[in-house]
Amino acid sequence: MTRVRRGYTARRRRTKIRLFASTFKGAHSRLTRTITQQKIRALASSHRDRGRQKRNFRRLWINRINAVTRENKVFYSYSRLIHHLYKKQLLLNRKILAQIAISNKNCLYTISNKIIK
Repeated sequence: MTRVRRGYTARRRRTKIRLFASTFKGAHSRLTRTITQQKIRALASSHRDRGRQKRNFRRLWINRINAVTRENKVFYSYSRLIHHLYKKQLLLNRKILAQIAISNKNCLYTISNKIIK
């Protein structure tokens, strides 16, 4: 019986997975079975943490705005500032407000004075 030469499909699939896991440590970058398991796990974690990252940044922006508003006595709290922004239909998102609060506190103070009047 003659020797059967296998095709390249499986080898290409494995090398593609190996390239994905090339930066992993130990057996996670060497053994095919553990590589596939770690790839599944890594992709699941990245998918989960994309949502978490959005959540964490929103919390950070809210904390920064709240700290500056309480420090400068702009309003009594963050929630009142946001409430008055919506009432006056000023479309400034939390990211921009946090950047203004950090870089130029006087600008936030003037914005809050405009809202009150």
